[in-house]
Amino acid sequence: MKMNIAEIARAVDAQNDIEQWSEIEVSGVAFDSRKLKNGDLFVPLQGARDGHEFVATAFQNGASATLWAADRSYEDDGYPRIVVDDPLAALQQLGKYYLHKINPLVVAVSGSNGKTTTKDMIASILSTQMNVTKTYANFNNAIGVPVTLLNMESNTEAVVVEMGMSHFGELDELSKLVTPDIAVLTMIGEAHIEFFGSRDRIADAKMEITHGLREDGTFVYNGDEPLLRERAKDLKQGQKTFGRQLDNDIYATSVEQSDHDLRFKVNLWPDEEFTIPMIGEYNVNNAMAAMMVGHLLHVTPSHLKIGLANVELTENRAEWLTGQQGEKILSDVYNSNPTAVKEVLETLNELPETGRRLIVLGDMLELGDASAKLHAGLATEIDHQHFQKVFLVGNEMTALKDQLLADGYPAADLKHYASDDQDQLIDDLQKTIQADDIVLLKGSHGIHLENVLNALKAK
Repeated sequence: MKMNIAEIARAVDAQNDIEQWSEIEVSGVAFDSRKLKNGDLFVPLQGARDGHEFVATAFQNGASATLWAADRSYEDDGYPRIVVDDPLAALQQLGKYYLHKINPLVVAVSGSNGKTTTKDMIASILSTQMNVTKTYANFNNAIGVPVTLLNMESNTEAVVVEMGMSHFGELDELSKLVTPDIAVLTMIGEAHIEFFGSRDRIADAKMEITHGLREDGTFVYNGDEPLLRERAKDLKQGQKTFGRQLDNDIYATSVEQSDHDLRFKVNLWPDEEFTIPMIGEYNVNNAMAAMMVGHLLHVTPSHLKIGLANVELTENRAEWLTGQQGEKILSDVYNSNPTAVKEVLETLNELPETGRRLIVLGDMLELGDASAKLHAGLATEIDHQHFQKVFLVGNEMTALKDQLLADGYPAADLKHYASDDQDQLIDDLQKTIQADDIVLLKGSHGIHLENVLNALKAK
């Protein structure tokens, strides 16, 4: 991003006279005064505290200008303020303006599971043939999406935008903001079922990603999901499906898993073998979604191979690390839901046995009234023969503990901790882990298992 204040003021319909600052250049945006870079535009948002309280700090840290809400008074201190009705709305308006100015191809990605991995794969594939920007970390909401757009370089040819949601209307707003050329839905699971009540309603909310899809755009979705097939019938735009069933446009014809990667073939290029540097057969679906996007954009099979083999995954998304005892740690501590936990447990169960398998599971949040049932339901995936030690964290995991004990899992190898008792969990793990163990860490981000990860991994 590179714009002067005059251009920004026009884009956001500024309400004040900015002529004295019109030629000052802005090179980025930030909403955290501690993390902004010299030349950034500061966006004061309402969080636990009012962002306007940090404007002075932002200028001390190098901000070129700030947005300012019209209903807030201020003393003229000489700093460039761009007065708007609502700084968040202005941020989104500026993001949309800059998107149209740069005019890249837009790929939007959402889904209950796999959206971040799929976003990373799409970006890696497209990067083999064009200049690409992708959503950073978890910048996938009403704030993060416009920030992603505004952090594009002027030579960006494609932007891959991850979109999260927890309520109706969120994907509608984001999709209409970015007007994607291609919209991708990875799957429908139970994530956020607390707010929606059923998978049907989750599917309705996820389909909002198509609300801004261009008339000549394409909807790429998991064709194994009847809820999506049913709803896609109403779309006028082009459609492509991926999945394991043979009636999809792209499907896997073979899959081989080792302890560190997946090799697979697909129907579109039957003689080609593709490799992704991760485990879990569910990731083949994510890869096929990304491959279909690449195929639509004329990426060659050889470049598809390169992009998948060299994908750079967002931190804390199902990554292998080495622990202090030499153990292998499979870290997936950013989010969790029943489908995702079952998939990763099935994957661990299929890995060649070298030592013990230890699993650390944190609460799956936002499951509402179904929480106890869904937590207890994980017990069908956990038996002592394959998972020799189980460590559970959080109040919601009480239901799984009770179910495991009822099913006969040995009490001596099953431990349960309050979410604020991670020091004891860390101490117990450090005393238990052996060099040839495999340790899984998975939980919703609100449980903060990353603290456990940081204590266990090799420095």
